[in-house]
Amino acid sequence: MKVTISQVSNYIDQEVTIGAWLANKRSSGKIAFLQLRDGTGFMQGVVVKAEVGEDVFKVAKSTTQESSLYVTGIVKKDERSPFGYELSVTGLEVIHEAVDYPITPKEHGTEFLMDHRHLWIRSRKQHAVLKIRNEIIRATYEFFNKNDFTKIDPPILTGSAPEGTSELFHTKYFEEDAYLSQSGQLYMEAAAMAFGKVFSFGPTFRAEKSKTRRHLIEFWMIEPEMAFYQFEDSLKVQEQYVEHIAQAVLANCKLELKTLDRDISKLENIKAPFPRITYDDAITFLKEQGFDDIEWGDDFGSPHETAIANSYDKPVFITHYPTSLKPFYMQPDPEREEVVLCADLIAPEGYGEIIGGSERIHDVDLLDQRVEEHGLEPEAYKWYLELRKYGSVPHSGFGLGLERTVAWLSGTEHVRESIPFPRLLNRLYP
Repeated sequence: MKVTISQVSNYIDQEVTIGAWLANKRSSGKIAFLQLRDGTGFMQGVVVKAEVGEDVFKVAKSTTQESSLYVTGIVKKDERSPFGYELSVTGLEVIHEAVDYPITPKEHGTEFLMDHRHLWIRSRKQHAVLKIRNEIIRATYEFFNKNDFTKIDPPILTGSAPEGTSELFHTKYFEEDAYLSQSGQLYMEAAAMAFGKVFSFGPTFRAEKSKTRRHLIEFWMIEPEMAFYQFEDSLKVQEQYVEHIAQAVLANCKLELKTLDRDISKLENIKAPFPRITYDDAITFLKEQGFDDIEWGDDFGSPHETAIANSYDKPVFITHYPTSLKPFYMQPDPEREEVVLCADLIAPEGYGEIIGGSERIHDVDLLDQRVEEHGLEPEAYKWYLELRKYGSVPHSGFGLGLERTVAWLSGTEHVRESIPFPRLLNRLYP
C-alpha cells in the first residue's frame, strides 16, 4: 500500500510503501539508517542486513544522497524519534540515483545556499519554515472567511502609487506609465465600498536597494480594508488576526517549531490585547534609554524598534505618528492634526514591524488637499477621490507582511529564508 510519511500513524505494524528521497544516511556494521523525506515529512528507515538479505542491504549502503526511492517496510512506533515513528525496511527500489548533490551534510555559507535555493528548500529547516508559512496562509483565509471578509484581488500592474513612485518598479502599459504594485490598498478601499469588509493576499514589490535582513524587494502582503471601521476598530481586528495565526502555528506546526529549535514559550503569550505606546512616548522612552540620534519628527530605525519591542513580551503598537512621516491618505487625529490615526505593530525579539495600518481620510476635500500637498497627479487619483464623492464613510485598513511574520513566528534569523526560490533582484540586493 502506497502512503505518505504524514499518513504512517494510521498504519502501525502494517507494511507500506513510501515514495521518498534519501536526505541522509549512516550505517553501523550490519544496520543502515536512512533519513527519508517525501514532502509531507521526514522519517527514519532502518535496514537490518539479517532481515532483508545481501541485495537490499547493498542498495541501502550504496544509494547516494537525494536519490529517489520506493521504500517498503513495517511502520513502528518509536518514542525516541521526534516524528514518533520509524520504518523497519523490507525492500528498496531505486528510481533515480543522484550524483554529486552539491548541498552535503557539512556546513555551508548562506551565500552558497542562496545560490542553490532551488535545492536548499529540501532541507529540514527550510522545509519547516515553508510549512509554517503555509500554515499562516491557511489560518489567514480561515480568519477572514470566519469574520465575513470577501477576498478581492487587486491588479499587480498599477497606474497610481499609494506612497509615491520613488520606490516602485516602472514599466510601460502600452503608451501609459505603470508600476509593479507596492500595495493593493487603494484598490481594496474601492472594494470595501462595494463589499464592506475585504482582504487581498498577493505579491508586492519595492524598488529599494536595502541591504538589511529586514527588507525584501518582492514579498507577499495581506491587506484588509473595512468600511465603517474607525481606528480603534481596526486595532482590535489586527490583534485578533495576529493572535489567530500565532496560535494556529503553535497548534499545527509543533514538529516544525521543534526542528527550528523555536522557543514556543515566546509564542504562547501572543494573545490579545497587545500593549500600545504613542509615538510621543516612544521618543521619550528612547531618549531615556540613551538614544541621542532620534528627535520628534524622525522615523524609527531598527535599533529604535528593537529597544521598544524588548520592553514587552507581546507585539506592541506604536500609534499616532507625525503626519509628515506617513502617506497622504491617513486620517489626521481630530484633536491633534500634526499626527495621524495610524499604528505600526512591532514584533517581539527584534523582528521589526509586521503590520502598518491606519484610518483612511474619508473627506473628499481633505483628501484632494493631501494629493496636491504630496505632489501627486490629480488625474491619476480621480477614481480614488470619487470613492469619497459617492457615499463616503469612515473606513480603516492595514497590511501584514507575510515573510517578516514567517521569520518572527519561526524564529529564523534571515527574513529572506522564507522565500521559496531565488529571485534575481533579491540576489542583487540581499
